[in-house]
Amino acid sequence: MNIANILTVFRILLVPVFVFFTLIGPENPLYFGVSLFIFVVASLTDAIDGKVARKYDLVTNFGKFMDPLADKILITAALACLLNLHLIDVLVVIIILSREFLVTSLRLIASSNGKVIAANFFGKLKTVSQIFAIISCLIFAIWPFFDALFWVCQILMVFSTAITVISGAIYLIQNRNFLKDAK
Repeated sequence: MNIANILTVFRILLVPVFVFFTLIGPENPLYFGVSLFIFVVASLTDAIDGKVARKYDLVTNFGKFMDPLADKILITAALACLLNLHLIDVLVVIIILSREFLVTSLRLIASSNGKVIAANFFGKLKTVSQIFAIISCLIFAIWPFFDALFWVCQILMVFSTAITVISGAIYLIQNRNFLKDAK
């Protein structure tokens, strides 16, 4: 296993730690600070592992498949926590998770045909927008008395949800041939 893949696995291993600190956060806002730090570190590993893989020619099928999956695990866990804290609406979570299931299903169909669908620009933009929206919600959790932070969180979450829908449509359109060939 190369360093890029280790970073991807590390990101997955950070998820339960993030969830723990986020869910105990209401007892002490300092815990939200810890969860924010963990989330930022996990998110940075996403940027780093891709750059390392490309720079040192360490791109593998494992990385092409697991990197987007690690993102989905991190984002899904964060959305579940934010939903539990009543910081986001359930409709946002349903839309985002539906897109993730659709694209993952498409990747599995492609994989069964010996193909790998790597993340494209719009998938990366979707992930970055979700990360910023989640970070803004975690910052609001730390300082809930700033109403402006709440609205920033909500606006970024709506924006990232729109990007999520757009990127999902693009994946489906670009890879519709796998749906036609599915048995």
